[in-house]
Amino acid sequence: MLVTLLGRKRTVLAQMAGISYVASFFLLLTKLSIGQREVTVQKGPLFRAEGYPVSIGCNVTGHQGPSEQHFQWSVYLPTNPTQEVQIISTKDAAFSYAVYTQRVRSGDVYVERVQGNSVLLHISKLQMKDAGEYECHTPNTDEKYYGSYSAKTNLIVIPDTLSATMSSQTLGKEEGEPLALTCEASKATAQHTHLSVTWYLTQDGGGSQATEIISLSKDFILVPGPLYTERFAASDVQLNKLGPTTFRLSIERLQSSDQGQLFCEATEWIQDPDETWMFITKKQTDQTTLRIQPAVKDFQVNITADSLFAEGKPLELVCLVVSSGRDPQLQGIWFFNGTEIAHIDAGGVLGLKNDYKERASQGELQVSKLGPKAFSLKIFSLGPEDEGAYRCVVAEVMKTRTGSWQVLQRKQSPDSHVHLRKPAARSVVMSTKNKQQVVWEGETLAFLCKAGGAESPLSVSWWHIPRDQTQPEFVAGMGQDGIVQLGASYGVPSYHGNTRLEKMDWATFQLEITFTAITDSGTYECRVSEKSRNQARDLSWTQKISVTVKSLESSLQVSLMSRQPQVMLTNTFDLSCVVRAGYSDLKVPLTVTWQFQPASSHIFHQLIRITHNGTIEWGNFLSRFQKKTKVSQSLFRSQLLVHDATEEETGVYQCEVEVYDRNSLYNNRPPRASAISHPLRIAVTLPESKLKVNSRSQVQELSINSNTDIECSILSRSNGNLQLAIIWYFSPVSTNASWLKILEMDQTNVIKTGDEFHTPQRKQKFHTEKVSQDLFQLHILNVEDSDRGKYHCAVEEWLLSTNGTWHKLGEKKSGLTELKLKPTGSKVRVSKVYWTENVTEHREVAIRCSLESVGSSATLYSVMWYWNRENSGSKLLVHLQHDGLLEYGEEGLRRHLHCYRSSSTDFVLKLHQVEMEDAGMYWCRVAEWQLHGHPSKWINQASDESQRMVLTVLPSEPTLPSRICSSAPLLYFLFICPFVLLLLLLISLLCLYWKARKLSTLRSNTRKEKALWVDLKEAGGVTTNRREDEEEDEGN
Repeated sequence: MLVTLLGRKRTVLAQMAGISYVASFFLLLTKLSIGQREVTVQKGPLFRAEGYPVSIGCNVTGHQGPSEQHFQWSVYLPTNPTQEVQIISTKDAAFSYAVYTQRVRSGDVYVERVQGNSVLLHISKLQMKDAGEYECHTPNTDEKYYGSYSAKTNLIVIPDTLSATMSSQTLGKEEGEPLALTCEASKATAQHTHLSVTWYLTQDGGGSQATEIISLSKDFILVPGPLYTERFAASDVQLNKLGPTTFRLSIERLQSSDQGQLFCEATEWIQDPDETWMFITKKQTDQTTLRIQPAVKDFQVNITADSLFAEGKPLELVCLVVSSGRDPQLQGIWFFNGTEIAHIDAGGVLGLKNDYKERASQGELQVSKLGPKAFSLKIFSLGPEDEGAYRCVVAEVMKTRTGSWQVLQRKQSPDSHVHLRKPAARSVVMSTKNKQQVVWEGETLAFLCKAGGAESPLSVSWWHIPRDQTQPEFVAGMGQDGIVQLGASYGVPSYHGNTRLEKMDWATFQLEITFTAITDSGTYECRVSEKSRNQARDLSWTQKISVTVKSLESSLQVSLMSRQPQVMLTNTFDLSCVVRAGYSDLKVPLTVTWQFQPASSHIFHQLIRITHNGTIEWGNFLSRFQKKTKVSQSLFRSQLLVHDATEEETGVYQCEVEVYDRNSLYNNRPPRASAISHPLRIAVTLPESKLKVNSRSQVQELSINSNTDIECSILSRSNGNLQLAIIWYFSPVSTNASWLKILEMDQTNVIKTGDEFHTPQRKQKFHTEKVSQDLFQLHILNVEDSDRGKYHCAVEEWLLSTNGTWHKLGEKKSGLTELKLKPTGSKVRVSKVYWTENVTEHREVAIRCSLESVGSSATLYSVMWYWNRENSGSKLLVHLQHDGLLEYGEEGLRRHLHCYRSSSTDFVLKLHQVEMEDAGMYWCRVAEWQLHGHPSKWINQASDESQRMVLTVLPSEPTLPSRICSSAPLLYFLFICPFVLLLLLLISLLCLYWKARKLSTLRSNTRKEKALWVDLKEAGGVTTNRREDEEEDEGN
């Protein structure tokens, strides 16, 4: 029963191991980028043994809709490879066919969901009939079908050929004796498989789990169990392969813990196509019962020393107790040169002697019990005072009823002599990691500095001598205490990265400069220093090495290519931007920018930018470019695919590549290097037209007032979504008649009437019809005399581009169809008399058109007057219809001319105010009309044209105003002369005004001077009189 439970447990563990392999498979798949839907299963074929479980993984990526997808499993059996047998579904419980329904209900077949987009199909116990091709299908949850929705793998069920045998027996052994057990394990599988063998021990009691002793793995590696690791390292437990099928377990010295039931388990492994090893069969042997008799207790004591015996180095002495019995209660005593220095009793209480107690308090000494049978004495820094002989004494004790320790037996170790070695000269070796002295910009530069000689505390300092410099720069240093100091230019993270200094072991130091720059090139120096107690200065050793950091831009080349520089309109063209660099294996991030220069511009515009962190930025230059473009990008290649090419895409393209270091994914550093490809011109041209139209001419002779059809047949046309425009032309019978456009059905099926056919009668007469894809007809109703002439059609081929612009690819004309009327007996004859007349400008003139004879009274006539001038086409001036209505060719002619019928045979065209432009040739066309049909309808059944009549317009006698107006110099003189005279008159008036004002000012000044002089004279007379009076008064 215990063996069965153990076997089931091992099976479950193996299944869990298989699931872990499959889970790693799904983890790998989920790292795929999301694009189109893709379903993947484990790569086959998968070989599994009958009666054992199997797990098959299925994963879907790139899907839309809910994150949790449904899965449906089916199998195609070898007996009927085309017949699908449904097994199980996560969506439909009734999905299984009858052959699998019971196994699904019982849980023998079930689906385990690992993630929302991945599952495992489990078959707990395989049958031979389960072999076949298994298909995993995912129902569609996308907006449209895009990608794969199922995947298949082959499962091959093979027979179970594994056997494991060992004779069942009961053995009795004494503790310390050796043991050897043999297990026979073989297989006969046709496929390449590996075998693993494991020995187990089940302790007495029946309820304990089996303990793994040792195993030989499928990779032929010996692996001890967790509880037997130390004994395996001591060669106490061994597993040997004696032959192809024989495996022997050897235990050199049995312990009491080895008692129980021992058995051997063999497992067969096979490697799947994905290089994962899976177990396919597992067998256990019968059990051997082992009974162990305890041996007599005894032990020995050994001492080991772990040290370089160098001054300043640590020393650890370990006292080991070797006994054949169970762990006894032991106490240990340490002696130095025969004097006790420390002891530890069985309870772990420590006692130190003399100055060793002080050294322990200062952290220089440590005494401890490492385990039940191991005692340790550790001196952290050896000195000359520690040289001598060390010995340990171990006593087995037993605690008495009074609580004291009673010594049962005592053993002592041999002496261990400690002698300090003199420091030897050191050697320093400096190298670069991976032996690379030339690296690319942005790569990591790592140096190793290794010191030789005896182990001792060391310090290191790193220096950098840049190119073209002699002064070294301090990079980093590490003291003996492990404290790291960085240089001024390396202490903080700079643009290109940071510096890290590590101590790999006591003698090896590593300097790492991440994200290097070109300035990091040069010589690096490693200085190793060691303190000495007997010397005033530290000892130091130096080593140098030169490195080169190459620029990323130095080998960066970008080329642009296209397989189709000449692109037909609406076709697809692709552009490939290829990056070539000497560091393609570095997988550096790239930013690719596609630029476009239109044919009518000299400036490049951004189309799309794919950044190094996966962001896509579209430009705004071509509005529809994003909807018709697909961009795919790999490590050093970017492809631009443009659908439905239009004339807007004609121009010059180029791509710009920017190279970043790998750390730029997490920051916003500028690019390390950049390059632009050569410009590449893409020309979007119209496709060549393959249009062909039936060019055979034909003649139709019809009765008057009958209906007819004229065909336009297309023999071949260009491929693609092209549209046709059909234009019908007509040339009357009259001499020098030009081609007149009747109807046009353009490429959008819009029908337009020609300028000469806008009248209601004409619109009712002519109709066009599209009979088939390659046949068009012009229907002419009630054929009359004016319909006589030649007809043909012009076919145009048009292509509509995605931007809504129509492009004409080609045009072909059909053969001529001449329309004739059968004679009716009526004939109109117009006088052919040559007529010419000179008329003075601004006068009136009358031009006459006469019939030679007049028909019956039931006949009506209409007349059309035409005008022609050299180097110009004929022009319809006026139409006097048979019912008397006047219809002018242009509305502006109504005031300039008039048409009337002066007699039964004469028609008159009168021109008012003749101008010089009216000179030219005039002629008339007279048509005869009669009633035909039921109900009666007026039909034009005959017509005739007059001779060309020449009108010459002479200039009139010029008058004085006309002479003045006709002379430009005289007109300019008369226009400018009044302004010149007016200007001279103004200048004269201003001069007179200025002179008059000046004269007035002079007169005013003269008057003021005279008035002042009179005032002065008067004032002088008064003064004289006063003086005379005063003199008279004094005389008196």
